[in-house]
Amino acid sequence: MATTSKVVLITGAASGLGWALTQHYSAMNYKVVMMDIQAQLLQDKHDWLMANGVKANNLLVVVADITQADALTELVTKLKKTFGRLDVLINNAGITHRSLVEKTQPEVFSKVMAVDYQGPVELALAVLPLLKISKGTIINVSSMAGWMPVLGRAGYCAAKSAMNQFFEVMRCEVKQYQVKILMVYPSFLNTPIEANALGHDGKKASHARSIVGGLGSAEAVADLIVNAHKKGKQRLFPNTFTWVASVLYKLLPNVFLNRMSKKFSSELDH
Repeated sequence: MATTSKVVLITGAASGLGWALTQHYSAMNYKVVMMDIQAQLLQDKHDWLMANGVKANNLLVVVADITQADALTELVTKLKKTFGRLDVLINNAGITHRSLVEKTQPEVFSKVMAVDYQGPVELALAVLPLLKISKGTIINVSSMAGWMPVLGRAGYCAAKSAMNQFFEVMRCEVKQYQVKILMVYPSFLNTPIEANALGHDGKKASHARSIVGGLGSAEAVADLIVNAHKKGKQRLFPNTFTWVASVLYKLLPNVFLNRMSKKFSSELDH
């Protein structure tokens, strides 16, 4: 059933920032494709939207693992069949770890890279033909960890750095089709990504996380993302403190690394 209404696809839509974005775009009368790996939680959030006035034909729920190519192909097929178009892709699904390099199993790094880099890249390529037609937008939820090192998160920093470089290049290449790319660089948010962080062995990390500055809210960052999207911005830094820290790293890397290592020194005990 094709439609002329705008459509947004949000990965990791069932919780945290993805859920906040889902509510924002639903309130803006977008048709929303909610993609997540958590089947029951995704269904619960779908039911909540329905109970709060969102029409059934404005929602598409897809349970999928972003690291599985077949699942992404099926997702795009369902999207085309249901709505016939796509205006916005939000690559929000993500995973992190808290573990030292020397103690971490290689499979942990591979999983983080697959979720935070490879999956978003493959999904963006899969929907690019639709976005070229709509002259749409790709919004990537990256991290300040992609700009500067953070002790105990080498794999996460590497994956987000890879995402940044890929989509910065892609932005220049797809500009000719009037497809836009917004990169979002949050710092520490009060979302499930850290609660579900992997430890060195691939199981949930048991030690408390170290942070710089306070915890931001998903709702506040979602609002900033929506506003940045409306204005056609290319980059969004929601937290001034961590942006300043990233500048310090670029200008005085040794000073930054010494301060960061002291702030996150507790990570060396795990």
